[in-house]
Amino acid sequence: MKLQHRHGPPRDFVGYGRRPPQIIWPDGRLVAVNLVVCYEEGSEYSLFEGDSHSDGWGEYPLAAPAGIRDLGTETHFEYGSRVGIWRIARLLERHGVHATISSCAEALRRNPEVTAWLRQSGHDLLGHGLRWTEQWTLSRDEERDHLQRAVALFIELLGERPIGWNSRSFPSVNTRDLLIEEGGFLYESDPCNDDLPYFVPAQDGRLLIVPYSKTLNDSRYLVSPGYVTPKDFVDNVEAYLDFLIKEAREEGGRMMTIAVHARWTGQPNRAAALEGIIETVLSRPQAVFMRRNDIARFWLSLFPAEGEAP
Repeated sequence: MKLQHRHGPPRDFVGYGRRPPQIIWPDGRLVAVNLVVCYEEGSEYSLFEGDSHSDGWGEYPLAAPAGIRDLGTETHFEYGSRVGIWRIARLLERHGVHATISSCAEALRRNPEVTAWLRQSGHDLLGHGLRWTEQWTLSRDEERDHLQRAVALFIELLGERPIGWNSRSFPSVNTRDLLIEEGGFLYESDPCNDDLPYFVPAQDGRLLIVPYSKTLNDSRYLVSPGYVTPKDFVDNVEAYLDFLIKEAREEGGRMMTIAVHARWTGQPNRAAALEGIIETVLSRPQAVFMRRNDIARFWLSLFPAEGEAP
């Protein structure tokens, strides 16, 4: 693969600087909490689908030898689709929480029941690719084709398109340009570089960035040091949230992202962690769960014209 050096978005080490905008979220809340449920099952690499290799499960490094179909890993992904997503759905419904579903289009196509649930659930959609593809390995034309096909499939399945986008792990140097070129996205969520949304220049205008974060992410069950028990995840969220609330009283509102995956947090012990996280957030009157689309639209309402954002 040809190395890519200076292409893509410029780096910004300053951002808002020492004094971000002092905003308050709807109903006077100080912290907007976005819960992201990643749904990728059925869109990952598999030799059964004709791919050149199979994806790893993530729980441990062992995998089938190259060229051999990895049935074990395939079934771990299937757990998220068959069981995990429904356990998470019940938790959200039990507590009346609306989340953001970051889904690959192909994953929804392969499970019509999940698609039907998403259509009527009140959760919003964050585009997460056509498949759970390593888009940084694609050419610009290949990535454009994947993006266009994903948008078309989301519209076919859900009756609406995504207005936000989050890539698998690492966006390519072409991703942002292609999102702007496509023309239907209000925001991008690939950067993990701020606690508030912000704007970046775009051809003939600007693009809103609603930052993501991998700090409060169930992938930390898979790394060391990370989460050993579900309580570790709950404690981490509690410390993060309480610090932001304290800071926001003096500096203005903040945003935080919590991300979970159907195949990981859909397991019973880790679902218990998600329930503890939801209860923690709901117990703080200064915090509010907000869908990512609503955060984007709120920010655009604060700074509706180019040049009005700090």
